[in-house]
Amino acid sequence: MLTTAACSDDGGSGKKGNADGTGPAKPLKWGDCPAPTPLEGGGQAPPKGWQCATLDVPLDYAKPEGETLPIALIRAKARDQKNRIGSLVFNFGGPGGSGITTLPGAATEYEALRARYDLVSFDPRGVGRSAPVRCEGDKQLDAYYAQDASPSTPEQEKAFVENIRQFQQACERNSATVLPHVGTSNAARDMDRIRQALGDEKLHYFGISYGTELGGVYAHLFPKNVGRAVFDAVVDPTKTSEEGALGQAEGFQLALGNFAQDCVDRGDECKLQGSTAKEIEANVIKLQKELAVKPIPGIGDRQLNDTSATNGIAQALYSKELWPLLEQGLDEADGGQGQLLMALSDALNGRDEQGRYSNIGAANSAINCADSKERYTLEQTKAKLPTFRSASPVFGDFLGWAMMGCTDWPVEGAWETPDVSAPGSAPILVIGNTGDPATPYEGARKMVERLGKGVGVELTYKGEGHGAYNSGDTCVQNAVNAYLLDGKVPAANTVCTAA
Repeated sequence: MLTTAACSDDGGSGKKGNADGTGPAKPLKWGDCPAPTPLEGGGQAPPKGWQCATLDVPLDYAKPEGETLPIALIRAKARDQKNRIGSLVFNFGGPGGSGITTLPGAATEYEALRARYDLVSFDPRGVGRSAPVRCEGDKQLDAYYAQDASPSTPEQEKAFVENIRQFQQACERNSATVLPHVGTSNAARDMDRIRQALGDEKLHYFGISYGTELGGVYAHLFPKNVGRAVFDAVVDPTKTSEEGALGQAEGFQLALGNFAQDCVDRGDECKLQGSTAKEIEANVIKLQKELAVKPIPGIGDRQLNDTSATNGIAQALYSKELWPLLEQGLDEADGGQGQLLMALSDALNGRDEQGRYSNIGAANSAINCADSKERYTLEQTKAKLPTFRSASPVFGDFLGWAMMGCTDWPVEGAWETPDVSAPGSAPILVIGNTGDPATPYEGARKMVERLGKGVGVELTYKGEGHGAYNSGDTCVQNAVNAYLLDGKVPAANTVCTAA
């Protein structure tokens, strides 16, 4: 079914119905937007001018006339309707991030594109408002995220494995119906239904982080339906989940080193102890070890341990704008106060100030485990830890142990690596950031190679943080805007350097 659903007499456009048995998607009925639910991250309703709608799609594309699930969408209409190109659909990554929550908050970064595009995003299946995966409750998640995620004794290992098993059993107990159907291939099919419902001949698309993998799978399934597309912060489609985790260990270690060097370069302004980047990194490792033995006060009655501290450090490395908070948080933690690092950790885990969790963690697990075939035993995981520690003395242990996240998952995975080959697709602009911690730079070249000759066009950004367009770099933004707004494909291997 995965193959035949990609083929149809009209290239998948849906005007005559699709080969998977679904007829053309019905036009959307747009209305006012409610405030985001806690599962979407909470917050205020979008400002005036934003509209929301729901599109019903098949739960199982192998049974297109069967049960459906709702896909929630949001849009802001193009300012220049006379010269409107169409809709520009965003996926901001995760997997598990809510597009309905993220797009209004990030819209100012894409204001130039709104001149001629309706800005559109959605909660993918299993996320936020779109049949969300539910696992444990808020109190249970507090305990789950407080666990020692880099166990060093048999007792700690046993507790770690049991905590993961309980989380997975809760996912199956509360979300058994949707778990088999939340994989990326189905989300890509949903995007083509969205394209049809929006009334667009082609899908104009902006994918960030995991959104690049989703976009690549879409291009493979529906190459003739790809319009102008941009992939930013690119997931390497050639890496297995293990290889991807190892790449992240290296990427976050690189970003931490860049942060530390920046601190050293600022001299006396830097609050952290150490006259070299290596000394600052060594003090971070020292702090981790101390917190593993003796946690310090965090937020409320929660304490900051080595796990939550490492999560907080990782969160701050996603954007150079957060580096000052990381510096302050490390300085405060060294003095026995863990509130700031814990707040950063909470942001990574989707916890708000009221102690409510979005479903990003549950959806992330469900989508990753529905995609990846890899299932690691305790023994296999422990055997791989030295490689992870070698890649990153700060993050390696945590990312190595995280490979057990799908060990007892109740649904089999679909692939070792996704197929993103897209012969016949329109050009796709693929942007790699040399300092990206979460999606290392090398993944952009691999995506270009796998998309195929004449499809992927690589652009390099020599900068920091996760992604390039949202860095504010004018060179990157000019190249992207020229392609999306005017159809001007930049020269392959264009390089932009941060100021």
